[in-house]
Amino acid sequence: MSATPTSSDTGLRHIPAGIWTLGFVSLLMDISSEMIHSLLPMFMVGTLGMGMATVGLIEGLAEATALIVKVFSGVLSDYWGRRKSLAVLGYSLGALSKPLFALTGGASLIVTARLLDRVGKGIRGAPRDALVADIAPPHLRGAAFGLRQSLDTVGAFAGPLIAAGLMLLWANDFRAVFWVATVPAWLAVALLVLGLKEPVRPAGAPRENPIQHAKLRRLPTAYWWVVSLGALFTLARFSEAFLVLRAQQSGIAMALVPLVMVAMNLVYSLLAYPFGKLSDRIGHRGLLAAGVLVLLLADLLLATETGPAGLLAGVALWGVHMALTQGLLAAMVADTAPADLRGTAFGFFNLVSGLAMLLASTVAGLLWDSQGPATTFVAGAVFCGLSLLALVLPQGRR
Repeated sequence: MSATPTSSDTGLRHIPAGIWTLGFVSLLMDISSEMIHSLLPMFMVGTLGMGMATVGLIEGLAEATALIVKVFSGVLSDYWGRRKSLAVLGYSLGALSKPLFALTGGASLIVTARLLDRVGKGIRGAPRDALVADIAPPHLRGAAFGLRQSLDTVGAFAGPLIAAGLMLLWANDFRAVFWVATVPAWLAVALLVLGLKEPVRPAGAPRENPIQHAKLRRLPTAYWWVVSLGALFTLARFSEAFLVLRAQQSGIAMALVPLVMVAMNLVYSLLAYPFGKLSDRIGHRGLLAAGVLVLLLADLLLATETGPAGLLAGVALWGVHMALTQGLLAAMVADTAPADLRGTAFGFFNLVSGLAMLLASTVAGLLWDSQGPATTFVAGAVFCGLSLLALVLPQGRR
């Protein structure tokens, strides 16, 4: 019988090098993506003249596309037994999409760029998450997912910070910032190609279709409960584009609006690894409930507070919620799925979450246009309440 890992075996230095590589790849791509996405809602509304319902629909379609594509990439990664090549393809498509944002003159090219970017994200997402689960020892799985998410989120707050600085330097020149964003995207692709060695598939392992009925029956009830819970959480957490637009309403100067996303992602980055490590030691249910409660409070603040201070408090709490729940849900998928079906399991998890994201962002945009921004965030709080109810049901217990 193997010895129980001690605290000295669970520090950062024990996390495999491949996890660090995947984390820094995510960091670079998120710098690129968030330089664009922190400015894109204002660009679409102010420069291109789109309505809020259109923004919500585009954001929902984009995120749903990414999450739906993950099903197919996850299945393929299980079938081939090779995940890195799909991850490289996905990151390359993301890099190829970046110049289109700078070139766009209307809605059609914006939609094309967003969908290409999100298809790339979808292709790389499930294989990358399955790689994390393949590389990390079981007793470090929560910490590994937390570390990758933390490094990813460093990029997510560095990107808006760079964007804000360049907007101030270049007098709100959106397109120039979008061009600069192409550089870290291609650096991410290069690092993945040169810096990651994929675990070797066992010799003689047969290739079988992972979505056969007999295979899917091996995914246990506990896994499908995690899938359902992830979808409910997504309904409570619509696109973060609405945080950017709420910040613009609060009177913050346009060039400084991206700093709101810096605040959220700074909190997220600082807390994702500690909460991931904590999830390896205590039950998941309590941490998930804490995350939902924090999001509920964030929604209520964003619904009722219109000044910069209240906005920043709500956005910071949104980041705490993300740190508590996102890596934890990924670790729960890895824990409940058989090793040879991990790609497929992450794919189906993200398919269901993708459909929920499409619904949540579309409804949020419609509510914003018809009832005002406060109603949008109140609706999010209602879904938080439903998520808490799901957590107290018997099947929610680990």
